[in-house]
Amino acid sequence: MAKFFVKRDDQIMVTKGREQGKTGKILRVIPEKSQVIVEKLNIVKRHQRPNPQFGQGGIVEKEAPISISNVMLLCAKCKGAVRVGVKILKNGSKVRYCKKCDEVIDK
Repeated sequence: MAKFFVKRDDQIMVTKGREQGKTGKILRVIPEKSQVIVEKLNIVKRHQRPNPQFGQGGIVEKEAPISISNVMLLCAKCKGAVRVGVKILKNGSKVRYCKKCDEVIDK
């Protein structure tokens, strides 16, 4: 299984598709399918049957997965979508960093 440069609660920008240029927060990473679910992006309508868990049925809007290759991490310092690298610090821990401005993303 591949390692990914994004984690839950990261701010990302969509680089391809109908949501191109929009930003949002990652709600869930699905590593088996190389997909992410982004808050309030790629909304689809699904029909929901009435059941005890959801109560009344109807048409429900929810976020659909986006391919992880179509998103880029947002850098707080650069204010844009950037490529991400991994550094190993002196204490042996790994951190993600912005390849544009060399700013550490993981605090």
